[in-house]
Amino acid sequence: MRSRSTRLAFVVVFAAVLSIAPSARGLQTSIPTAPAPREVRGLWVLRTSLTSAAAIERMVTTAAEAGYNTLLVQVRGRGDAYYLSDIEPRAADLGSQRGDFDPLAATIAFAHRAGLQVHAWVNVNLVSSAVTLPRAANHVVRRHPEWLMVPAPLAGRLRTMAPKSPGYVNAIAKWTRESSPRGEGIFLSPITDGSQDYTVRVVNEIVERYDIDGLHLDYIRYPSNDFDYSRPALDAFRAARHAATQADRRSALDRSTDPLAWTRAFPEAWDAFRRERLTTLVHRIVTSARTLRPGITISAAVVPDHAEARTHRYQDWAGWASAGYLDVVCPMIYTQDAQTFASQVNATRKLLGETPMWAGIGAYRLPVAQTGANLRAARRAGAAGILLFSYDSLTGAEAPSRGYLTALKPILLEPHGDAR
Repeated sequence: MRSRSTRLAFVVVFAAVLSIAPSARGLQTSIPTAPAPREVRGLWVLRTSLTSAAAIERMVTTAAEAGYNTLLVQVRGRGDAYYLSDIEPRAADLGSQRGDFDPLAATIAFAHRAGLQVHAWVNVNLVSSAVTLPRAANHVVRRHPEWLMVPAPLAGRLRTMAPKSPGYVNAIAKWTRESSPRGEGIFLSPITDGSQDYTVRVVNEIVERYDIDGLHLDYIRYPSNDFDYSRPALDAFRAARHAATQADRRSALDRSTDPLAWTRAFPEAWDAFRRERLTTLVHRIVTSARTLRPGITISAAVVPDHAEARTHRYQDWAGWASAGYLDVVCPMIYTQDAQTFASQVNATRKLLGETPMWAGIGAYRLPVAQTGANLRAARRAGAAGILLFSYDSLTGAEAPSRGYLTALKPILLEPHGDAR
């Protein structure tokens, strides 16, 4: 139970949060920014831990007491907002809270006062579950279904179907559910200008309004190379190839009854086109975020095998790092095998050159001792930080063991010279 002084401090902080929540821009001057840590010791925090002020206070206190200095909080999970937004619908999980309750504002208030940095974790292209479709009328899946990624097997069927007809999104959701484990959910395409504009606006709103220390991009990729075969994406590719294709071949491809005729004719160009459009989206997000908030740290959670990421997910994170688009790369090395972890963390560090790496550890799958060993391996490899997935899985009922974060703390805080 909290002491009287602790309860009073909580009341004061929470009152301050509520007073500024309707105008989150006030955070930029009312709450001091946490200092940048020498080594990032971070936790990914799922949106399920942001549904009340009490849960947020508990999360921040637990993280601080366990030795962490950085929180990556999931404020956009499935095209919804765990912050005050004029663009996207308020998350359904916040339905029992006051309308002016602002999870991101509350997290910043508590965390900065505790000396922890806050990075807004944004799921970029993943915008909906395929099991439960969004109900809010202003959700992007309902407003702009034409922007959703379509798998190749549905290209012919959906090409002639009106995107706003009930069957369009339902067909994508059904295919995604049945294609598990590949089917992670419903994704927004980065190919059309309209969808890119929308995503940039969503991120801009967070960056401009909130005194965040960093922006963390997740699901900034395609589900697989089976996507995006939506009609707008196929039309965009045809338009991009049109001038470079001889007239007789253009005519033959346009007469074809195969909706994938152009992509089959130019498979390497089709791969490059999808990769380039995603890279353009990254560049646009980063350029805008840095303009709105100079000094912000921009990171991305990435598939650790670069060849797999670049070839099958069109996520060229090494290229993004080389071009200066990312300040930090966070490989999600969730393997349970110690040798594989060491190999991947070293390979990533070498590939990144001067760009810092925060090594992502799938602690939810590991005993404390193995997480500690991976942490030491990351430090030996020259990682600038470590991230555990996730606060929620390590403190909830299904945690690998009770008191997980407390047990790991001695290793987390040991001097780097002891990382042996």
